[in-house]
Amino acid sequence: MAENNSKWWPLARLIPVKTKFKFVSFAVPAAMMSIVVSLICAGALAISIVNFPRLHPWGLNFGVDFKGGNLLEIEAPTAIDLEKVRSALSGMDLGDVQAQDFGSPTLALVRFETPSGAQAGEVVEHAQDALQKVIPDLKIRRVESVGPKVSEELLTGGLLALFGAILMQLAYVWFRFEWQFGMGAVISLLHDVIITIGFFALTKMEFTLTSIAAILTIIGYSMNDTVVVFDRFRENLRKYKKMSTKDIVDLSLNETLSRTIVTGMTALAALTGLALFGGAALEPFAIVMVFGIIIGTYSSIYVAAPAVLLWGVGSIRKTKAEKAADDAAANAMP
Repeated sequence: MAENNSKWWPLARLIPVKTKFKFVSFAVPAAMMSIVVSLICAGALAISIVNFPRLHPWGLNFGVDFKGGNLLEIEAPTAIDLEKVRSALSGMDLGDVQAQDFGSPTLALVRFETPSGAQAGEVVEHAQDALQKVIPDLKIRRVESVGPKVSEELLTGGLLALFGAILMQLAYVWFRFEWQFGMGAVISLLHDVIITIGFFALTKMEFTLTSIAAILTIIGYSMNDTVVVFDRFRENLRKYKKMSTKDIVDLSLNETLSRTIVTGMTALAALTGLALFGGAALEPFAIVMVFGIIIGTYSSIYVAAPAVLLWGVGSIRKTKAEKAADDAAANAMP
């Protein structure tokens, strides 16, 4: 099959068909690195939640969805002077006015708060008037306004969605395999979620509802890859009963490696096109997805599979007939 594919697509020859990498030999340093990175990212998340809705230098850059306030997407015929934008809105009691390019020098995003006791609609109108005075032929392409109460509800709902997804994935793997695999899967998913959130904190990318959607998609991708590895792992446990569990982990990972590479490269190719040609609105989503796929692939190899070994896999190596025989012998004992 691989030979036929290589005739039509020469790059297929670069994908290894059979490998013999010793993944488990690097499991300990990989685990230490993952723990350190996860603790740093978890600290950034904790800082963000404790200081919400105020931003913290080491926390997440919450968007209007979670922080509350107003957002304007503006367009001008020529490059927008962001300093003029900030100056035009200064003195209007709009809090920390933020202005940044949005994929093009002629496009910009402007964020500001709604003063206490004021109506968001009136504040947005005054802001638009002030901007149009300093920027000729200004166009308002998008307006978003979110109140503090709604933003807190959105944040709570988003976090509940993440934890709910992890719990459902845990239940599925526990039902589909054994509890050891379920524990390995949930550790892997928590690893992916925490590090992806840390990526937002490190890069200061805006954390919005779209970011939650990206993380949920990453959870699904990572779990799909993990289930493939787990299925081969369980099969090999029962097939090679005299082989050490470490060797079986290496064997299973090597047997699924070509599938992992093909799936990952296909997804990365699609997301790269989305990041390059999808426009400024889709670019952050695509970048986070690219990062998440890389982390998800890493966790399937160096987090999920090795984690199963921590709880032992002795009972998994037995067939149903062997387990029944053991139970019968145990019941027959006086």
